[in-house]
Amino acid sequence: MLRAATVEAAKARAVRRPGARVDLAVAGGYLLASVLLYVRLWADPGRRYLVNGGQDQHQWEWFFAVTARAVTHLDDPLFTHLQNAPLGVNLMANTVMLGLSVPLTPVTLAFGPSATWTVVLTGGVAASAAAWYWLFSRRLGRSRPAAAIAGAFCAFAPPMVSHANAHPNFVVLFVLPLVIDRAVRLWRDGRPVRDGVVLGLLLAYQLLLGEEPLLLAATGLVVFAAAYALARPDELRDAARTLAAGLGIAAGVALALMAYPLYWQFTGPQSYRALPHGPSGNDLLAITGLAERSLAGPTPNRAGFTEQNAFFGWPLAILAVFLVVWLRHNAAALAAGAVVAVATVLSLGPEITLDGEGTGIAGPWRLFSRLPLYESVLESRLTMVCVPALALLIAIATDQVRSISAAAPWRAAPLRMLGCVVLVQALLPIAPRPLAAENREPTPAFFAHGVWRDHVREGRTVVTVPLADAASAAPLRWQVDAGLGFALAEGYFVGPWGPERRGVYGAVPRPTASLLRAAAEKDAVPPVTDAERRTARADLAYWRADAVVLAPHPRGPVLRETLDRLLGPGREAGGVRVWDVRMLSG
Repeated sequence: MLRAATVEAAKARAVRRPGARVDLAVAGGYLLASVLLYVRLWADPGRRYLVNGGQDQHQWEWFFAVTARAVTHLDDPLFTHLQNAPLGVNLMANTVMLGLSVPLTPVTLAFGPSATWTVVLTGGVAASAAAWYWLFSRRLGRSRPAAAIAGAFCAFAPPMVSHANAHPNFVVLFVLPLVIDRAVRLWRDGRPVRDGVVLGLLLAYQLLLGEEPLLLAATGLVVFAAAYALARPDELRDAARTLAAGLGIAAGVALALMAYPLYWQFTGPQSYRALPHGPSGNDLLAITGLAERSLAGPTPNRAGFTEQNAFFGWPLAILAVFLVVWLRHNAAALAAGAVVAVATVLSLGPEITLDGEGTGIAGPWRLFSRLPLYESVLESRLTMVCVPALALLIAIATDQVRSISAAAPWRAAPLRMLGCVVLVQALLPIAPRPLAAENREPTPAFFAHGVWRDHVREGRTVVTVPLADAASAAPLRWQVDAGLGFALAEGYFVGPWGPERRGVYGAVPRPTASLLRAAAEKDAVPPVTDAERRTARADLAYWRADAVVLAPHPRGPVLRETLDRLLGPGREAGGVRVWDVRMLSG
């Protein structure tokens, strides 16, 4: 008996070993593809900047640095006074990704936040692809080839590549396939306590990685479940009680773990009620267009580099419609098609537009956006929900072709060739090119070499000119290179505005900040009277400023003249112009 058991175990290992090698090869391929996507960033992570990401890389590197400081100094990781002096920033109400920034603190401390940024993006894309591959091959019953294609599409589809320029919270999605896996387990296996607890832990962790992706995923899952239940009502009746119990347990576990962070996010200092963006739906042409970094692109479009949330191309759009019709007897395929249809329609926004012009046709988003939480969502991002649904359609179709080939060997080769040609024609045009990256301007010696210590007392503030905001966030990088030794006036973050506490990007500007920004935008020295000087003194006192710093700037002469009129003459120090305002600000 022992000898027989040993033989059977050896046979089982022999069967598993080829599959394990395939899994490793697929995961390695995803990692290689991710490195190639960011190859220009990897050329020199400390100096390179993803140019199509706007100012977001500065912000994210600042998040990683501030979190590492909080861990090592035992500070509150949910709040900081290092930006927006003296009010501070509610970090839980911003996308700090504590689920990664905390465990990666050793990387940040050893190699700097730029290295953490590079690792998070590259590893996030690869890990997300591998997690989707695991879900398709292990839980959803797809073959390894089909699952490999589906996993690659989920991580490298145009919407994902667009966000890969600037938004790690929309790139690091490896938890979402695990969430779906536990939801499917609840549906099929009937173990609400075990699977509910695990699901609750996964939900809590995803909240620390990205709340908006979780909301979008939940939206897609609700649509999928409803459509699947309509196609298979018997399965719903059998699973309803177990599913409800498991989801209730999961919600209880997640809320128990996240109650305090969520309370702080929505009611703590510098919290806000919503983050309205205004109409931001997808243009109809964006659905079938080609994104900036697509191999066959781009199609001329008005979407920003980081918000090209559709751009699936005509071939894939046609293929998706064909697959839904062809696979109409497959409940999962029908449900996936429903997700694609609903998400696409919602993504068109409150008014449907065509080539940038309004059609006068109202979209369902006009009503949907009034729901809690959804008022803060960019509706164009709903097409990201289409990505795993399209991947499921492609995986099911791939396995259908494989099964037909197996049943009819005499026509296997033509069918396989036809399937490959169709798939290549649909996916190759939207395959990504490496993301653009360039060397950024070096940090002025005033910050990088510690010259600032001669001008700024402990606990005081530096006012950079123009002040840091969503359009110019380089001062966040300078502050990091200075060891986070001082606070910044204003900054790039999300905080409240007005009595309604609506979310906005950046601080509520003080009059002096608005004056300096106007001078830079108009390239003209504004009138400066005693009234402006008194206001400047009041603003400096409010900011608790010790130094006003003008780094090299295209509008440098205008800004220098404006500051001289406001504060008197400054002096050169460490490659910048400095105005010592300690006596003026108190």
